[in-house]
This record gives sequence, structure tokens and C-alpha cells, in this order.
Amino acid sequence: MLERYYYQPKTIDRFRTNWLFPFIEKYVEWMEREGYAPRNVYRRVPILIHFGCFTRERGCQSLEQAALLVEPFAQDWLAEHPPASKTPQTIRKVLKEAGNPVNQMFRLVLPTHAGGGRCSKPDPFREEVPGFFSYLKEERGLKPSSINQYQASLKRLAEFLLRHKITSVRQLSAPVLASFVVETAPALSLSGRRNLCGSLRVFLRYCHREKMLKTSLEHAVEMPQSYRLAELPRSIGWDDVRRMLEQVDQRTLRGRRDYAILLLLITYGLRAHEVAGLTLDSIDWKRDRLLVPERKAGHSTAYPLAGVVGKAILNYLQNGRPKTEDRHLFFRTQAPRLPIRSSSISQSAGFYLRKAGIAVRWAGAHTLRHTCVQHLVDADFSLKTIGDYVGHRSPSSTE
Repeated sequence: MLERYYYQPKTIDRFRTNWLFPFIEKYVEWMEREGYAPRNVYRRVPILIHFGCFTRERGCQSLEQAALLVEPFAQDWLAEHPPASKTPQTIRKVLKEAGNPVNQMFRLVLPTHAGGGRCSKPDPFREEVPGFFSYLKEERGLKPSSINQYQASLKRLAEFLLRHKITSVRQLSAPVLASFVVETAPALSLSGRRNLCGSLRVFLRYCHREKMLKTSLEHAVEMPQSYRLAELPRSIGWDDVRRMLEQVDQRTLRGRRDYAILLLLITYGLRAHEVAGLTLDSIDWKRDRLLVPERKAGHSTAYPLAGVVGKAILNYLQNGRPKTEDRHLFFRTQAPRLPIRSSSISQSAGFYLRKAGIAVRWAGAHTLRHTCVQHLVDADFSLKTIGDYVGHRSPSSTE
């Protein structure tokens, strides 16, 4: 396999002496199947060879032992390849460049390996406050999506403390927390500020419970005030919708996929994560129905499948969706061939809104959801009917 990329016999012979060579070849075969460009092979194979040498020097005899050294290897790689500017962002980039290929290979050849991952992030403060994320999952019963919000908020806090040379949670104080909120909040939406402050308060309460803080500092973080019906829905007019759809180039693979996604958002007012969760089984072609499972309100919804939506989905299935055993409906257009994420759906919606020159605050998938709701309001449907249609949990959301 590697002979297709490296023509010098000496190079291949040197690779073969590495104890991980059979697994590296298997990984390269997987990259080919997933449509990776050759440049990715040239960039990743040397890292994997280096990892093999790194683990052998430390006496590893099995994949299970080597898998425990991914993070130390990434730190070693960072020491050997320091970035020009040592900002937190560039340091994370180098660590990802070293660790991601290794974790990806292990997930392929070692079924029990769960490290790395495209969406996985190291838990902030995991060394000093090791039980916090287990507490969120086991005691509070939070879903992974909610735990991700805590990770993002605490990551911001960890970076702030690093910049100000505060090395321990025990050094936190009311002035430090106030400075952090004042510095961070302006870049966030109102809901983002509330999420940030709410995550901080839960974290501080846990630290006090575990005797890491002498006094509870949760009240030092003031929740921003929010008022019911204070924000106008960010809907757009139907002429703007048509103009946005005209920006989609359906001659391309991405265009065919995005056109179907945009129609789903507009026609049914789906949330981004609901579109990302659709599978081949969600389309009942015989009965012309669209099935949306596990909605936010805790129920499933069956819609009539609109002709224009069905045609767009069929076009994507025939001329865009990769051949895979995975049952998800929509996939990334770049390697690896993984199901699309909700964040990518929202980014795509924002991209076409901006491309059409439509000015809207926080452009994204929810803009189109609000547009669907506004269209139903203009058609004189009752709020109860509209709420049921778009899957609102309470009537106040629809109002």
C-alpha cells in the first residue's frame, strides 16, 4: 500500500522496521477508501512512524499500552516542533496535528479505543477537578450536548487563567471571576452569556462541595437579565428565501446536499441537530412521509413529504451521498466520510444567507426555522398548531 506513495525502497524498508507498520498500512488503506487526498498521507505517515519509535523506546509491547501514550507523544511532538507564535490557539493546533492521526488509527485498529475523535475535547481542569464531568453525567444526568457546553465555558476560563498566570482553581476569587466575565461576555449572545454564567456557577458550587474552595463563589457570577419576548425572531421574507436558494450551485456535490438541507429547514422548521440526525429510514417513500425522531419535546413527528423536498433529497441520494453502510442521510463532502454535524448545518445556512446579501443577526439554521414559523403565523394558523408543527416544548416558545 505505502509503495504507491513512497517510491524509494530504502524508505519502505525503514518503515517496515517500525512495529506499528501493519497498522499504519491498514490506516492508509482506510484513508484511501474515505477519499483523503495524497497530501494527507504524506503528512500523517511520518507522524505515525515517529509515534511507533516513541512508544517502542518506552517499552510498549501492545496496542493497548501504546494507546495510553498518545497525549505524551503529542506533548513531545510539540517540544520538537514548537510553533512560531506560542499562543493557545497555535499550541492546540500542533497538538491536534500530532494526536489526531494517532487517535484515528487506534480507533480503526483497536475497537476499545475512544481517545481523540473529531468532536472530543479534553476536559478542562481534569487534573485538579477530576470528578466534575462525571458528576455532570452521573449525578445531574446531563446529555453529551449539554456537557459540551460546560467544556466550552470552562475552556474559556482555563485560557483566561493561563493568560493571567493563575495556576490553580484554589486561586479563584470574586474579582478574578468578574474580570473573566467582563472580558468574555461581549463576544457572546445573550443566551451564550447565560450558558457561560450558568456553567461557571455549577462548577464553582461543585468545587466548594469538594473542599477545593473555602467559600462558595457562585454568587460572584451574576446571571445576565433576560426578559420574555425581549428579542425579535430573526425571520426573513419569502423573497429573501428564494434569493438565498438561488445562491446554491446544485451542479456540485455540496450544493445538492445543502439545497436539500435548506429546504428541510425552511419547509418544516427543523432544528439543525434534527436534520443532522435524519437517516435513510426517516424517509418513507411509499407513504410520502418524513419522520423526525427524538425531538426536543421528547416525541417524534411525521410530516407529509413535500414534492420539492423529496426531489431534492432524491437528487442528493443519487448524485451526492457517499456509498456507505452508515444509515445517516447527510454526510460531509470532505474526508473522512462522516455524518454531517449540526454546527456544519448552521454554518452552511449562514453562508448562503450572507452570500445572498441578507442582513440578519446570528445568521444560521434557526433563522430559517423562525422564517417557517413566521410564514405559518402569516397564514393564520393557531399558535398551538404551529407549536406542534415545529416541535416546541411549551406555548411560550411559539409566542
